[in-house]
This record gives sequence, structure tokens and C-alpha cells, in this order.
Amino acid sequence: MDKPARKPYRKHNSFVELRHKHAEAGQAARARIAAVKSRAGLTDRLSAAHRKIFEQAMADIFSEQPAASAPRFALSPNVVEEINTYPDEALPRYLVHRYRYEIFPQQFVVDDFPPYLQIEPSSICNYRCVFCYETDKTFTRKSAGFMGHMKLGVFKRVVDEAEGRVEFLSLASRGEPLLCPDIAPMLAYTRGKFLNLKMNTNASLLDEVKCHAILQSGIKTLVFSADAAEEPLYSQLRVGGRLDKVLANIERFQTIRATQYRDSSIITRVSGVKVSQAQNLDSMQKLWGNLVDQVAFVEYNPWENTYQQPINDIVTPCSDLWRRMFVWWDGKVNPCDTDYKSTLCVGSINERGLGQLWNGTAYEGLRRAHLEKRRHEQSPCNRCTVT
Repeated sequence: MDKPARKPYRKHNSFVELRHKHAEAGQAARARIAAVKSRAGLTDRLSAAHRKIFEQAMADIFSEQPAASAPRFALSPNVVEEINTYPDEALPRYLVHRYRYEIFPQQFVVDDFPPYLQIEPSSICNYRCVFCYETDKTFTRKSAGFMGHMKLGVFKRVVDEAEGRVEFLSLASRGEPLLCPDIAPMLAYTRGKFLNLKMNTNASLLDEVKCHAILQSGIKTLVFSADAAEEPLYSQLRVGGRLDKVLANIERFQTIRATQYRDSSIITRVSGVKVSQAQNLDSMQKLWGNLVDQVAFVEYNPWENTYQQPINDIVTPCSDLWRRMFVWWDGKVNPCDTDYKSTLCVGSINERGLGQLWNGTAYEGLRRAHLEKRRHEQSPCNRCTVT
């Protein structure tokens, strides 16, 4: 693996390149938003605080003034593609929560709940990708206590508290979610509850039953993690995987989607981690482009063993402290997954609620340290490059 030099890693919008089928849809999305803005009653269900956010989002989108130094909300290509899958009635709510996700971390704003929640169905993975912390045997060794699957009851409790409060979620984190024995009932429980629910999977376990479970669930964005379009490069990067099996599984998913779920608004993406000059997005597009809606590479972040990385001099606050919260399989809550051994754990969902943890003293102490340029006092923040 060709490891680039360490530099600040901007986790949000970390695409090296994203190719999608509807690149020309930006003007249509703006026109729809303008129509929604002028329609009476569509923002009535928003709280007073969220109506203010919606108004600010509208001002940013339709401003004719050059961008100033203050953060401004804009319509990126992937946001445009998401907008085109929602009915008009959902757009005010979507734009409010997208604004919270995009802008609050730049303004260091904290409200009652995190803009984004990542729920981990399983910390176990059947791959050992060369750029992933699953290669750290002190993490994956069973006796270390980090490996396990989330129980359905814990999952339901998290979903129940998040519903109506957090609209952007992922079912993914340290492991492969399709390994979780309860993944099918978990997926069924999400139906109709969130605006944007994403799942990341290596697709190696994507059989017919799981295809239907995903397509019948609340999943809005399905990301297939694949980093190459040919062997032996694929299996050299995704150790333990086989490209032919993954390709067949994604082909099956697309066939089922196209023939049995024609009205599905799910967005599919093949996304890889860019770690080698041998990886080529043109070849990725050629292989995967007719099977998914988007093909992308994201920047490599050196997290395969955070705790052994050299201490750096980065003082920029980590945006994840204002953007997202991670709930592990056992209920532990962590501010990031770069700290995959939970040394920064802020509590447990089994003891306190999401909002209490998000606004608790542990989280606030971390945020204050980062804002006061004392990131170097926090471990492993002092070895991490995420900003």
C-alpha cells in the first residue's frame, strides 16, 4: 500500500472523486426548493428553532452575494441526488437536518441531539483490509472484549430515542453489519423512521434474504465498500475477500431492486479507500457504473493503528465532536471510530439517553479541550489527523 504523508484529514466531504448518474440535476433541485419555500404550510411542522435554521438554509442557497468567511450551506452533488428522492413535504425537514450536519460543526454549535448517529450492529468483520483497524490483533482478539454483536433490544432502544430527533444515521462502524444475527429484524424496525439512513457493507454476505431485508427497510443510502475493479488488487487490499463473489452479490441486489422494487428511492454507491496509485476510478466506473448510482473513492486516513501513530501538532478541532455520535454494539458511546478501542468513551446508552450523553460533561470536556487548542492533551486525539 502506498501510504501518503500524514496531513490533516477532513472527514466530511472526504471524496477524492464522486461520479453519479444525475450530475445535471442541480438546477432542478434548486427550482424545487424555491417552490417549496414559497408554499404555505410546508414548514408548519417544524419547531421554532428549526424554522430559523430552514430560513438560514434558504438564505445561503439563494444568496447572490459572494461567499464570505462565514460557513455557507450549499447543494453538493450528493445532496442534490438525495433531494431528488424526497417528496416536497419532506424537503424542509431534510434541509434543516442537512444544515445541522454541514454547518453546525463549522460553527461549533451543539443542540439537543447529534446531527448524525452511527449505530454498530457488529464490531466483528470477516475481512482484514490493509487500511483498517481490524488488522490490529489487540482489537480483534476475542479476549480483548471489543468483539460482539448488538442485541435487538439495545438497537430498538437507540432507534426509539433517535426517531424524530436524529434524521441522519448509519448502520456501520467498526465491523461488518451483515454479520449481526439480528440484522434482518433490525432493518425491519427502521422502516419509515428516518430521512436518511445509510448502511455500509462489504457485500460479501449479501444473499437474497438480506437484499429483500434492505430494500424493505428504512435504508436510504447503501454503500458497497470496494476498492478495486480487478484482481489481484481487490483481494490484496480487502484481505479475505473475493471480487467475483462481491460482484455477483451486487448484481443480484440490482436485479432484485430493478424487478421487484421499482419504486424504491434507495441510492446505491460503490466506494473505495484511495490508498494506491494502482487504483483507478475509470476502471471502477466501467465495472460498477451500471450496477449502482454512484462510484467514488474517499481519502485514506491512517487509522489502522491510531495508538501507534506519532504525536502530531494539529490544533484544529475535530469536527466529529459537533457532528456525530457512535453507539457500539454493547451500548458504549464514543465520539469517534478513530479511537476504536474506546479510550474516549463518554458513557453508555444502557445508563443514559442519547441527548444526555451528547450534552454531558465528558463530551463537553473534549470539545472545550479542542476549542482551546489543547488537543495534544487528549489521547488518541494527539495522534489523529481528523479535523
